[in-house]
Amino acid sequence: MSLPALESGTSTYKRRALQLKGSALLGLSFQTLGIIYSDIGTSPLYVLNGIWPASAAAPSQEDVIGGVSAIVWAISLLPLIKYVFISLRFATQEGEGGSFALFQGLYPPRVKNLDDDRALTGDYGIDSRPISPEKSKLKDKMRWPLLIWCLFGTSLTMADGMFTPAVSVTSAVGGIAVAQASVADHIVPISIAFLLVIFFVQQFGTAKLAYTFSPIAFIWFLLLAATGIYNITSFPGIFRAFDPSRAVMLFVRTGDYDLLAGVLLAVTGCEAIFANVGQFNALSIQLSFGFLVYPSLILAYLGQGAKLITDGDNVILNVFYRSIPGPINGGLWWVMWIVALLATIIASQAMITATFSLLQQVISMKSLPPLRMLYTSETIQGQIYIPAINWSLMIGTIVIVAAFSDLSKLTNAYGFAVATVMFSTTILIGVHIRYVKMLPGVVALAYLLVFGFFDGLFWGASLRKIPHGAWVPLMIGSCIALVMILWTWGKGLEDAFDGKNRRNLREFIQRDEKSRVTIRLEPHGSESETEDVLMDDAPQSDEASTYYYIDSVSSKGSHNQLAQRRELARIPTCAVFHKITEGSGVPHSFIGLVRQWPALPEVLIFLSVSVVPIARVPVEDRYIVTKVRSIEGFYGVTYCIGFRDNFDVKIDDLVEMLCSLEQKADPQRSGYLIDKIRRVSANTTHIVPHYHVVSKKVEAGKLSVVVNYVRKYLIEDIYRRLATMFPETANWLTSADEIIHVGINAVI
Repeated sequence: MSLPALESGTSTYKRRALQLKGSALLGLSFQTLGIIYSDIGTSPLYVLNGIWPASAAAPSQEDVIGGVSAIVWAISLLPLIKYVFISLRFATQEGEGGSFALFQGLYPPRVKNLDDDRALTGDYGIDSRPISPEKSKLKDKMRWPLLIWCLFGTSLTMADGMFTPAVSVTSAVGGIAVAQASVADHIVPISIAFLLVIFFVQQFGTAKLAYTFSPIAFIWFLLLAATGIYNITSFPGIFRAFDPSRAVMLFVRTGDYDLLAGVLLAVTGCEAIFANVGQFNALSIQLSFGFLVYPSLILAYLGQGAKLITDGDNVILNVFYRSIPGPINGGLWWVMWIVALLATIIASQAMITATFSLLQQVISMKSLPPLRMLYTSETIQGQIYIPAINWSLMIGTIVIVAAFSDLSKLTNAYGFAVATVMFSTTILIGVHIRYVKMLPGVVALAYLLVFGFFDGLFWGASLRKIPHGAWVPLMIGSCIALVMILWTWGKGLEDAFDGKNRRNLREFIQRDEKSRVTIRLEPHGSESETEDVLMDDAPQSDEASTYYYIDSVSSKGSHNQLAQRRELARIPTCAVFHKITEGSGVPHSFIGLVRQWPALPEVLIFLSVSVVPIARVPVEDRYIVTKVRSIEGFYGVTYCIGFRDNFDVKIDDLVEMLCSLEQKADPQRSGYLIDKIRRVSANTTHIVPHYHVVSKKVEAGKLSVVVNYVRKYLIEDIYRRLATMFPETANWLTSADEIIHVGINAVI
């Protein structure tokens, strides 16, 4: 990226969905096998036993055909049509998917303007853009309900990230008990050992894992298809499962609505298809699913159904492992077991990676504390690793495996999170169709009726499992969602306070020259507030000027302002004041700092950060500098870094940019300024603002006492402590000895 591209001000150069063709696209499609489909791809291990438990009698021929029909049509309608061919079209412009990406599409973040971030003089706190009252009112009413709904969906995806490894690995390890009964009592510790390995390798990154896992997943799908075709020959009549009426008649005949909870297990992981699109792209997913994953799964389930019909009493004990052609303990059986075990290890990768992708979106939208994120790819910004989340998922998964020693109880708990996230996605896409794609309301209604009906059926069946274990993901998801909602609310109040209290630099710092009259504070709204200091009569040397802090107070009974002045000393040092929040103007935290500490560094840099959608930014393009004309030695700087660059402000590189700017701005007296900049920059301090939030009193009628008590508890006892635990400086490489944290009260 060139410097002009960065200096364009607005984000004209933005992260976009990955576009590939030819062999590169085929290579990316191959990588998806090891990351996205391993969850849905390992469902044949336990789906039919999820419908008909091993402890029950073998089902009749018609029941098997009906059950397989339900599976075939569930996979066709939901993963294939809803997710692969419809949902992927609703990814963000950056290529991200998932429920939170859908919310971003409805309420896109404001486009960041780099020029505004560097501007320190002008009118702030007023949004001059015309807003349609009707549109604003409608969107404001929908914003919080939709936000809460999609945050709940995202939190359940995190819960799903714990249950997917637990179910997949336990199912595969449990298969060895078919051949070696003595191992049955050791399934849990063996499963935990494999889970430790899964979470340990996450730190190597999505790309490396994909190249390692994809060949195994490819072999797995080929084996599923081959064994499925072989088993189908034992009962070709299983092809009647393509008739959807067979599935309908199963539920009519048995009246057992709970069978749907078992069918639901066949589509677990389909949300990962949408959530992981940011790690790849839509076309690569459509190619790999349509040409390999979908046909392999259909053949596998048809083959298992055929084998269950021809040898029901034997196969029902473990449908997957007892439907493998050849004898138990035979060569093919052990090959399938080894590949199945490896595939389930990979299956865990799908939801873990999806969790990382979703949380990247949540953190960027300020709905979660700024956790440390490591970018693992030089080309794809969506491929990340979040250490704190990885180890949290590991602990949660191990606890779940240890607590749910019975696989049937584990699958009961697993299905609820899947169904709820699917239902959440359907609702959000329905709203998207109408208000983002601007399609007729009848199209959105048709989508909601069709897919909402099927998702609703599965969700209703999973709700019945809450007393039998599904309360666990519900509890986990609810706790995570509450944290997200609290952080979103608190951060929103804090940012609103910061934006409302930003000020023009010239409103509170003014220069008085010995040969001139003191600049007086103009009334609010005057023309001089929006224009910079006249440069025609600017002083030839800053040594002839004195700077004052102007504290404007209103006199009693009058709208006139009285200006109280305090002289500001200039300290021979360099300071970098970090603008944590976006926007033009001087942050309230700096105003509070000057009020309490009446001095100014001779060189003061207001630094804002812009992460650009390339891996690394060359050193010469990292800093965009704007000189503040009204106060000598003040600069606005945008620090541009790539998503794989470390946050490390190199003061020497920045000083060179400042000197170059001064040389171009005023060649005659630049020598004096450059010498001063180089001299004082030898001692540089980083100033990081921090708001000490305090809850303000709100009026709520008779409930005012209760509301204010709860509000104070949430803001001061929970949000404030979370903000302290997760500071913005956590990922900086700057030495702690060079950082000063400035705490300013913020009544929000």
